[in-house]
Amino acid sequence: MCDLSTNAGAVGCSQIQHGVQCALRFESVGAMPDLLSSMMAISREAGAAIMNIYSEDDLGVELKDDNSPLTRADLVAHRIIVNGLEKLAPDIPILSEESEEIDYDIRSKWKRYFLVDPLDGTKEFINRNGEFTVNIALINDGIPVIGVVFGPVEDILYAGTQINSPRAYLVVSGQTREIKSRAIDTGQPLTLVASRRHGGEAMTSFVANLTPYFSEIETTNMGSSLKLCLVASGDADIYPRLALTSEWDTAAAQAVVEAAGGAVLDLSLQPLRYNMKADILNPHFLVLGDTSFDWSAILTRIS
Repeated sequence: MCDLSTNAGAVGCSQIQHGVQCALRFESVGAMPDLLSSMMAISREAGAAIMNIYSEDDLGVELKDDNSPLTRADLVAHRIIVNGLEKLAPDIPILSEESEEIDYDIRSKWKRYFLVDPLDGTKEFINRNGEFTVNIALINDGIPVIGVVFGPVEDILYAGTQINSPRAYLVVSGQTREIKSRAIDTGQPLTLVASRRHGGEAMTSFVANLTPYFSEIETTNMGSSLKLCLVASGDADIYPRLALTSEWDTAAAQAVVEAAGGAVLDLSLQPLRYNMKADILNPHFLVLGDTSFDWSAILTRIS
């Protein structure tokens, strides 16, 4: 089993319990022929279909009931991913942002399922800034154990698994390298990544709380789950998300972050968990690259 106990003094967030950085013995999935590679291939197929539509003048934009945008690319990618996953693992249920609503009485019985955002960053897609991704995660007992995040415009793919031993990868234009989140150096600027569209006063206050502890804070703004992946790859130190997201927005990238050595935590410094309640909204959360750094003195000042 995965050791969820706390390492004394680790993360200074001594409250942080690790469902991360642990070797999960998951024989039934581990026995499948290269599940991670298959999920990567499915994400690329969906990404290619998205790019075909991205090149067209008419993206087929409409509004969903919650006023969020939907395009033809969302729906095409959804169908490709669902079909691919059903062939890959027909016994594992699938929850996609573009699925019909599945009652929690049914979902709550799922021990294991795929969680999918076929096109994360639809607004970025519509604005044609390239910052959108295909997100596919495998959840086991509430923990994202495998995740794939593919950015088709730049042909950049992040992948992570916690099965057998945690490992995370970055694939750029066919070249693969293993990635790790980086250690904090208080003598160097802290790199903070933030949402392109959310933040406001809460983010300003958060950054103000960090300034006494770091010589300099560099901030970069970006759309979609790429923000989490920058922490996983060691290109950023922290990503505070102080606005609402849904579980399919974060699961795949969380798997990558945790496989790379980082953590995705709510503001009580507990790891995000999935399918634990009827709604699919996440609490506000923090993505931290260095889990051995003493964040607690800083983060407990968050109101």
